Amino acid sequence: MHALSIPTWIIHISSVIEWIAAIWLIWKYGEIISNRTWGALSFGMLPALVSAMCACTWHFFDNSPSLEWLVTLQASMTVIGNFTLFAAAWWIYRSTTNNNNQSKPASPNLVKSD
Repeated sequence: MHALSIPTWIIHISSVIEWIAAIWLIWKYGEIISNRTWGALSFGMLPALVSAMCACTWHFFDNSPSLEWLVTLQASMTVIGNFTLFAAAWWIYRSTTNNNNQSKPASPNLVKSD
């Protein structure tokens, strides 16, 4: 474990823990407001979590050349995670704009009087 300093390890590990907490909190928020799209955001965050775990694992084993496939997996999960987060954010946006349009009261018809 000579690849990273202790402060850098603290940052790496705390980031993974924070990401797990964020996934759980977003999931709970979706349950509370009864909006499944927030659950989709939680699932969309999972590839980025896998990416972070790949980085931590590779560093834990001193950046071993035999584990270089983890770097490729990390990069792939980052790209996939960017797309899944984009899709989830778009889905949340669409659900809120649809809900806002449905909840607006109908505008009264203006009748011209002669």
